[in-house]
Amino acid sequence: MMKPVLLIAVIGHVLCGICDCLLGYSPNGRLDLKGALKSPEKMRAVFRDYPVKWAMISILLGVYAITAFGFGYFALSRWMAQYSEAASAVMFVSAVIFLISIVVHHIICGLVEWLYVKLGRTDEAREAVLEFQMKTIATMIAGYLGLLTFLVTLFILILTGKTALPQWACVINTLSFMIILLPAKIPAKGNLAGACMFLGLFLLL
Repeated sequence: MMKPVLLIAVIGHVLCGICDCLLGYSPNGRLDLKGALKSPEKMRAVFRDYPVKWAMISILLGVYAITAFGFGYFALSRWMAQYSEAASAVMFVSAVIFLISIVVHHIICGLVEWLYVKLGRTDEAREAVLEFQMKTIATMIAGYLGLLTFLVTLFILILTGKTALPQWACVINTLSFMIILLPAKIPAKGNLAGACMFLGLFLLL
């Protein structure tokens, strides 16, 4: 059952990457969200042609995509139990924190864009959605801390030879792929890195 679950996780990360693109792009190209935060005028211009239905599709599809790749994280934590009960527990708890937090954060990101456009891209709408996002930013922080704990634990256990995998396999990790992808100007780097990790482990295990 391990390999099919890992493959489902690959698909889940790919779908979640598509959801990220639905939030980060419009028919005119990539949304300059950093520039949009600087002024109400720039934010109105950035979202002028944004199809609001894309945000809703991203929210709904993203929940299922995160659920799909979540099975992969739980499968890896269970697999680790044969080598270290403590590491398995750490991976399980950190996966729970990551998945619950990140699905909430994803919904918030989509909701912020949906509400801003639906409310007419006014100054009041901008202030409201940005305040809402800032006051819920803890979900993002908790999510990525959970993911980091999971990935570091997996990396260390493989690197130190505590698992049946060769020690070089420690590089088959989202963190390693993120380092490689960071300079590239491509969207959804985190989900692409996650898909690469699960695909690599699918081929090895």
